[in-house]
Amino acid sequence: MHSMTDEHATTTSTEAPNSTPARFASFEEFYPFYLSEHQNVISRRLHVIGTGLVCLCLLNVVLWGVIGGFEYLVAAPIVGYGFAWVGHFFFEKNKPATFTYPAWSLMGDFKMFGETITGKRPF
Repeated sequence: MHSMTDEHATTTSTEAPNSTPARFASFEEFYPFYLSEHQNVISRRLHVIGTGLVCLCLLNVVLWGVIGGFEYLVAAPIVGYGFAWVGHFFFEKNKPATFTYPAWSLMGDFKMFGETITGKRPF
């Protein structure tokens, strides 16, 4: 288990500065790092839009069933990751945590989305 300094987990000496730390013990430990990777307002907005579109796609799958809503099932990760990755590559200029922490990154997307639509985080 790594100790926390500021809001980030400690990195090993072989890691480059600003790279994804090697390990997190829990989502609660990961989430401050996740937020630090989403400081650009345009990137955050793109994430919120993409996650909102994912929710709409999944709602369509529920309403139409997997067979009738298959195209929405296919579209969900494309629009979600598409918006998010544009935010990372063009505005944050960092590597998405999805590549290292896919499950926790997805959880972070939905948590940040929830905090934004409830007014806890600014849009």
